[in-house]
Amino acid sequence: MKLFERTNIPLLNKALDAYALRQKVSAANMANVTTVGYRSQSVSFEEHLAAATDGSVVQGVRTHVSHLPLGRHSAYNAGNVEAKAHETRDDKPVGYNETASGFNDVDIDYEMTNLVQNQIQFKFGSRFLGDTFRGIQKAIRGTLS
Repeated sequence: MKLFERTNIPLLNKALDAYALRQKVSAANMANVTTVGYRSQSVSFEEHLAAATDGSVVQGVRTHVSHLPLGRHSAYNAGNVEAKAHETRDDKPVGYNETASGFNDVDIDYEMTNLVQNQIQFKFGSRFLGDTFRGIQKAIRGTLS
């Protein structure tokens, strides 16, 4: 299994989990748009990912001592990155209308936009994961197409 740990598969797995959680949280927010006193929730994943990668986007693996190091070598570990749902308080985006529903702080326009953006991210992540597995299959078979 260490072979797959050197790919982007663990990170894509965490990202897809985060997008699924974000979809559930947005759906719960929209379902409670008329619930008096309900506090909207949001999901933080990208912030945890940025902290885990220490700003390093490209990281290479040296398989031989003669190879040049690629990128900054940090304590990056996708296994430590988790998406977390929390109440939306001070991290509301610009233009978020806290009294949009008249009952609580859920802004239905923001939630609908968030759902669309999240759907695009999930589709991209799942397509990228599929392409990664197809690339591995090609390498195993020894084919170019």
